[in-house]
Amino acid sequence: MEKILILGGTGTTGRRIARRLTAAGHRVRTASRKGADVRFDLDQPTSWAPALEGVGAVYVLKPDMAVNSDPRAGVRGFVSAAAAAGVRRVVLLSGNAVGEADDSNPLKAVEQTVRTCGAEWTILRPDWFAQNFSETFWRLAILDGTLALPTGDGHVPFVDAEDIAEVAAAALTDQKHSGRTYHLTGPRALSFGEAVDIIGRASGRQVQHVDIEPEEFIRHQLARGVPEQAARLLAGLLVAVRDGRGVGVADGVEEALGRPARTFEAFAAQAAAAGAWS
Repeated sequence: MEKILILGGTGTTGRRIARRLTAAGHRVRTASRKGADVRFDLDQPTSWAPALEGVGAVYVLKPDMAVNSDPRAGVRGFVSAAAAAGVRRVVLLSGNAVGEADDSNPLKAVEQTVRTCGAEWTILRPDWFAQNFSETFWRLAILDGTLALPTGDGHVPFVDAEDIAEVAAAALTDQKHSGRTYHLTGPRALSFGEAVDIIGRASGRQVQHVDIEPEEFIRHQLARGVPEQAARLLAGLLVAVRDGRGVGVADGVEEALGRPARTFEAFAAQAAAAGAWS
């Protein structure tokens, strides 16, 4: 039985995909810079062949736009190597803001690279992860009681990473998802104020969202050691939320899985029960 390779296999989506596939009886190989089954670095081609040995399907993460001057380069080389090594299916985790007519977005070129690599492909375009509040960017702010972001009253249809993982696992193992692009969101859009209110009720904590100016946000990020390019990129994404430039609610989860996307309330209840904000 061929293996399924999960790049970023220790990350928010990767470890969830690996867990699902393993539970379903598939052979899985996780790959990351550290902590995974094999060491892998998209910028180091010498790490690709060991990861690809005996692999039939691959889950690929979009490159870090804050540190890659040409985000297509590593993906182009890797997916070409993957197809040459016998990989038949590639699933790409892309981004939510890639419009079909938006040729200026570098992720559009990354997606096209995957579509033309010679293997079957599926593109996933998720919105902001709900788990950003419980596992990554905003968890410490939730614990501190104040989430200060330049988002105003902008709304986001936060998507549960469990839904992303379930769609990815299906795409990696079922040919019916070949050639599909799925926009993955939650079932309704929330402001950040509404989101932290839900988290507060689920966790029993007092939490507030405070709108701040982009430059103040960038200064805070720089003080925490975030590189300036990354801080400005993130600020721009958050300001886009404030300005209402999000993509809105989509039905990609239901298209792929035949069920509605999980609600933010369900995410918050589960995260609180697991001790995310204890």
